[in-house]
Amino acid sequence: MSQAAGTHVPAGDPATSAGSSTGPSTGPASPDEAATVRRGTAYGFLAYLLWGAFPLYFVALKPAGALEILAHRVIWSLLLCLLILALTRRARWVLDMFRDRRQLGTLTLAGLLIAVNWTVYLLAVLSGKVTEAALGYFLNPLVTVALGVIILRERLRPAQWVAVSLGVVAAIYLTINHGSPPWISLVLASSFACYGLLKKRLGASLSALHSLTGETVVLTPFAIALLVWLTVAGEQTFTGHGTGHMLLLVSAGVATTVPLLLFAAAAKRVPLVTIGLLQFLTPVLQLLAGVLVLGEVMPASRWVGFGLVWVALVILSVDSVVSAGRSRRLARAAQGAAV
Repeated sequence: MSQAAGTHVPAGDPATSAGSSTGPSTGPASPDEAATVRRGTAYGFLAYLLWGAFPLYFVALKPAGALEILAHRVIWSLLLCLLILALTRRARWVLDMFRDRRQLGTLTLAGLLIAVNWTVYLLAVLSGKVTEAALGYFLNPLVTVALGVIILRERLRPAQWVAVSLGVVAAIYLTINHGSPPWISLVLASSFACYGLLKKRLGASLSALHSLTGETVVLTPFAIALLVWLTVAGEQTFTGHGTGHMLLLVSAGVATTVPLLLFAAAAKRVPLVTIGLLQFLTPVLQLLAGVLVLGEVMPASRWVGFGLVWVALVILSVDSVVSAGRSRRLARAAQGAAV
């Protein structure tokens, strides 16, 4: 979501790509468990709220362009991650990462995918196409479910088939009405869905902080090269535009890392179905920012396309909640039979 590492939870098949969850309890929650869930929900809400504010934050970074913002985002995120690892005495993991070729290879691919996602998102925001970017993250759960069928050979429930089909119809409708596919939306949705699949391959053994560290380690040489090139070309804005602008660019590391850590804290405390529903807060806020704050025009045909996607997401979310409830009942029945 131009978010950082592994933030998406498919609404149709609650499985997170970063961090793990305790999952729904099979029995009545104790006061301590209820308090933990409330804290987790608050963490998740705050994480998605911050991601939803990204369009306004990135617009505030002008006159910096997309590539310069991307480079600063990578470099300052890495420095902050390394600082946190050092303070928690886990910095040695970076050296261990280079010894594990399989993990390094997966993190490299994940880093490249998230770089594509971040770049396209920045280009969309800075060119006044926030609503198209928001559509991409509404489509993301549907694309994730579709990739699960194509790549992982997962079997879908009937409601999931209906939801994915509606997503396809929406994409076709928007293509016909605008004369070309909604490329920004499709690239954002597909790149983040593929990123999520790679994170699923890494499993829950790698924390969100470690994952972001590894991905930014891989991307930092390219980020430094970008800044050198922009400086030589006379297009960098880090210097010459005041201390405020400089500090805003430096804060890109905090803006990337803090929501990710909040999300990771939430994912450990609340059922994944809750995270799956909370995730829609981000594209809703981005859509509102684009239309109400940044003044983007939404033609009627685009509202129709959004409407089709929203219907699909409602179906997907209801199916997810029903499926989770069924799983809890089966778990209770199995627990009762074992007593």
